Amino acid sequence: MSASGESDVARFKRLAAERAVESIQPGMVVGLGSGSTSAFVVRRLAALRAEGKLLDVVGVPTSVGTEELARSLGVPLTTLEEQPVLDLTLDGADEVDPQLRLIKGGGGALLREKIVAQASRRVLIVVDAGKLSPRLGTHWPVPVEVLPFGWRSQALFLEGFGARITRREGREGAPYRTDQGNFILDCAFGPIEHPEELAARLEARAGIVEHGLFIGLTSELVVAGPDGVEHRRPA
Repeated sequence: MSASGESDVARFKRLAAERAVESIQPGMVVGLGSGSTSAFVVRRLAALRAEGKLLDVVGVPTSVGTEELARSLGVPLTTLEEQPVLDLTLDGADEVDPQLRLIKGGGGALLREKIVAQASRRVLIVVDAGKLSPRLGTHWPVPVEVLPFGWRSQALFLEGFGARITRREGREGAPYRTDQGNFILDCAFGPIEHPEELAARLEARAGIVEHGLFIGLTSELVVAGPDGVEHRRPA
């Protein structure tokens, strides 16, 4: 814990976010991710605007929460309908392997996050060092967004190839609902040997709207930890 009361993890997230925001150039359309690390990105962008910098940058939020934060800080926003191709997206991740494959969706915004990532020329992922993993699934379950209709059949399907399923809960024990009104099944597979094969199986199943495996989307990674801030690219 720092003298300011900021935890080490929060400090690492903030430092990584501040480094990542340096990649934003004037005039860019920027995807703004969701979650605690992405909130540091939005706050840093707002601080630079207050200094008179990056005033012509506009953002595309990946969740209602990010949209509300950006608006509260005066960061101008647009939509994918108005700007279908983004210059850069800055987002966090729950787990990152050495090939820069990701598990995302801990905050429930995986569908919009993946749509925005796929619409972006570059995707810069921002994490603290605790999110690094030797193999996806070692530390984090794979969130799977499913339609409420027939969700139990999706759970049985996922259990059929080894997942331990937890339906995510919201307030007072009610099912958590995404911004699209869907459920999330958190699927603990353990370390995943072949993420691409698992992703393909999930994508082939009717009723599964999206999954939290982000493969082949990361252009760059900024990671901060006890040894400092590092900027990585895929091997």
